[in-house]
Amino acid sequence: MIAGFKQIPITIFMLTLVSAAKAQTVKGVVSGKDGQLPGATVQAPVTRQGTATDLNGSFTLNTQATGKVKIIVTYIGHEARTIELDVKKGITDAGIIQLEPAGQMKEVLIKGTMAPSQLKALSIKKNSLAIMDVIAADAIGKLPDRNAAEAVQRVQGVAVARYHGEADAATVRGTPFAWTSILFNGNRLPSANVMGSRNSVLDAVPSEMIQYVQVSKAITPDMEGDAIGGSINFITRTSPAKRQLNVSAAAGYNTFSKDGTYNGSVVYGDRFFKNKLGVMLAAAIWNRQWGTDAFDVSYNTGLSDPGQRKSISTVMLKRYMGKRQTYGANLGLDYTFNAGNKIFIRGLMDKFNDIRPVYESYVDYNNSQYQYNYRYSYYQTVLNGAELGGEHQLGAKIKMDWTVSNYYTKYFLETPPTNSNKGLPISTFRQKITGGFTNLSSDGKRYWGFDSNDGKGGAPLSFDPGIKDAGEKMDPSKLTLQQLVIAQLDTREEDKTAQLNFRFNLSSKIHLKAGAKYRYKDRSGMFGSSIVYLAGASLGIPQSPALLPLSQLERTDFPMRGGFFKGMDGNYDSYAINPLTKQQLFDLLDTATLRKNGFMNVTPKTNPTNIYSGSEAVTAGYAMAEIDASDRFKIVAGVRNEYTTFTLHGTKATTAGTPAATTLSPVTVNNTYNALLPMIHLKYNINQQASLRAAYTRTFVRPNFSDLTPGESVDNTKNPVTITKGNVDLKPTFASNFDLMGEYYFKNIGLLSGGVFYKKIKDVVFSNRINFQQDGQNYTLTQAQNLSDSWLIGAEAGINKRLDFLPGILSGLGVELNYTFINSEVKPTGTYTTTLPNQSKHLFNSILFYERKGVMVRLAGNYRGASVESINQQLGPDFYTYTDRNFTVDASATVNITSSIRAFVELNNLTNEPLKVYMGSRNRIVSNEWYGSRGQAGIRWDIIK
Repeated sequence: MIAGFKQIPITIFMLTLVSAAKAQTVKGVVSGKDGQLPGATVQAPVTRQGTATDLNGSFTLNTQATGKVKIIVTYIGHEARTIELDVKKGITDAGIIQLEPAGQMKEVLIKGTMAPSQLKALSIKKNSLAIMDVIAADAIGKLPDRNAAEAVQRVQGVAVARYHGEADAATVRGTPFAWTSILFNGNRLPSANVMGSRNSVLDAVPSEMIQYVQVSKAITPDMEGDAIGGSINFITRTSPAKRQLNVSAAAGYNTFSKDGTYNGSVVYGDRFFKNKLGVMLAAAIWNRQWGTDAFDVSYNTGLSDPGQRKSISTVMLKRYMGKRQTYGANLGLDYTFNAGNKIFIRGLMDKFNDIRPVYESYVDYNNSQYQYNYRYSYYQTVLNGAELGGEHQLGAKIKMDWTVSNYYTKYFLETPPTNSNKGLPISTFRQKITGGFTNLSSDGKRYWGFDSNDGKGGAPLSFDPGIKDAGEKMDPSKLTLQQLVIAQLDTREEDKTAQLNFRFNLSSKIHLKAGAKYRYKDRSGMFGSSIVYLAGASLGIPQSPALLPLSQLERTDFPMRGGFFKGMDGNYDSYAINPLTKQQLFDLLDTATLRKNGFMNVTPKTNPTNIYSGSEAVTAGYAMAEIDASDRFKIVAGVRNEYTTFTLHGTKATTAGTPAATTLSPVTVNNTYNALLPMIHLKYNINQQASLRAAYTRTFVRPNFSDLTPGESVDNTKNPVTITKGNVDLKPTFASNFDLMGEYYFKNIGLLSGGVFYKKIKDVVFSNRINFQQDGQNYTLTQAQNLSDSWLIGAEAGINKRLDFLPGILSGLGVELNYTFINSEVKPTGTYTTTLPNQSKHLFNSILFYERKGVMVRLAGNYRGASVESINQQLGPDFYTYTDRNFTVDASATVNITSSIRAFVELNNLTNEPLKVYMGSRNRIVSNEWYGSRGQAGIRWDIIK
């Protein structure tokens, strides 16, 4: 199959050369007041040949005629322009064709702050071969979306995951996050996701780096095939047609941390050497203080008595109070040798620092004790990469483009304790509760009231620990240091890619495209590995030094910042314990200090099983035809083939009787599989404003690296102890996708769209959870498995409409509404069914905007329904975990002070919407966190435009 694909470009290339002499080529760029115009229509009426401009406003038009030829250029909201060219044999350069706004749209386009950007996005969508939604850079900047994930959350059918108040991952049509292909300039972005998922974490990418976002819901054969949900293609900024320079600066405030934020960016573009060399440079910084209160509950799901599995093991009140820093820079260079040949270079450098001291106060019901943890977390994410490419008109009917790229990402912990080990240092203090509890059920266990046989226990968000002796509170003089841990994390991934594409114009009605791609992925990971020290006295070892009380160590003030757990009923200030200083925590991990205080190294011998490395090579080829069956009906059909070879190196642990008898042995896993992916798209233009689209596509997703590892990781810092185990026998997941969509484009810049979709899915990979108890300790084992076949069905509808028919000042009003309904089913066992992981039944975006005479105000709501996150085949749906429905409200406003200076205000999470995870029932909270609101105000100055 691969060999056949390699012959396709050569065969078509030879056929095309035979007919190339009969055709001529016209190349040029279409531009408007706000730069190049993508999606403009370029036609030669005499020969009835036409084309559309690409994302950079460039076009290639084939014509059989030479001599004087009239070319007509049209674009939504602009006056059509007719030019006459003297077409010669070979390539004729039409230069830059400038269009002017149409009469009735002129004021909207010139004085509007959103209209030009919306116009570009709608034009790209209208002319795309795939079923696609698009947003452009200016639209991203009009809402308070400061990273790439937040930028894409407004798109119809897209859902995002939020981590402590900021979106960090995105998925299309409610499918699992790993089922959405995240692309940068058409290439799969490497992922250093902590859990080994292929879904790229996007919080390291500032939104200022992005020029367009294309969300493809039904892909074409020239796109990456591992995209069951769809693909999200972030296109970085490229050089403009003329010089531009703009800067922005903003400062803000976080209502939770009671501290400031700042944000700044600069974008510069220019052309040199008679417009042959184009340069684009974008840089951004975003520095913000943040905080979160998280109420976490763990349950005794591993108990042998079914009636006690909903009883509470621990309740934790956790506070984060930290700083986040995002830095990004993007460089784009292109050099045009002549009308038929161009090369380009793109570079990207991003860094995200997440510094978060964490303060954890537990009530441990199983062991009748308090526990207090202080950790100093300093997570770092790096994303760097570059690509080199070219576009070449090889003849009148044949065009070639190519790219080679190298992208690298790393996610790691590197806090410097005084010993040689790097990672996340955690100190654990414990205090016995001698008087016992008052709110236990008749079986001696603690439940929430709705789970208790006798109604005892109350409700989670009005938590009463039920300590018998009211004076027996957490006390620094009684909290003794019993455990020190360094949790280790170092995950990195590098993708090296080469791609070659040919486009052949066989006639005015038939266009062929074929190409090949090779990607080599190198990945290594360390997660779940921990260095553990236990105090000898806590183990009952004779003559060990006495346990250190927290009160005798160097401490600092607890970050109250206006209150502690104000999102819950009651007063919890007694759990806000002054923590260690950062340096004291580091000093405790010094080797001499550990020895002095009687700490023993009890690091699990199985730690190496948490470390793996591997590689993956993908060889892909495709061929597709674009056929204009009539003036209104277009067919795009083709096939893609992806052949994957996979090697993973890890360590396997074998235990015979006792942990001391554990032996380690290296193990290597190899696998190969092929994905043949036929696809067909049909598009029928009812008229110039309305069209229907239908598509069948076959797509797939590869198993995650971490799910395939031969080892297992054990996190004994949690209760229950969590064990994550790999599965070397996982198969890829395949899907047959059916889509039907309708689109109607309003004349005043807007869109009405709707459609239905269905996916038949084979070999779904699901994270299965098993609970058990051994030697009085609760354990949770998580392992990925291929489950039975699944299906997903959905419908979506949206409208983007300017209400300019209203009188006077009201004519500036407009709405953007979109809704997606999704349902799915997968059967983990013969008894239970559930939806796909991360799949929400309801997704909804609502934006009310006002835009008139340089004033823009937008109020946006984003809703994501509840979704299952993990299943428990052993215990059933009452023990599945879910992320609850979430609705956030954001707002922004922009005012043109002058023609070049704009003032703006951005507000996030106005309603302080919490993020909630529950088990089985919404009342049975697993986690509930609050992170407040944030906002900023600033200035954008278009120094040169």
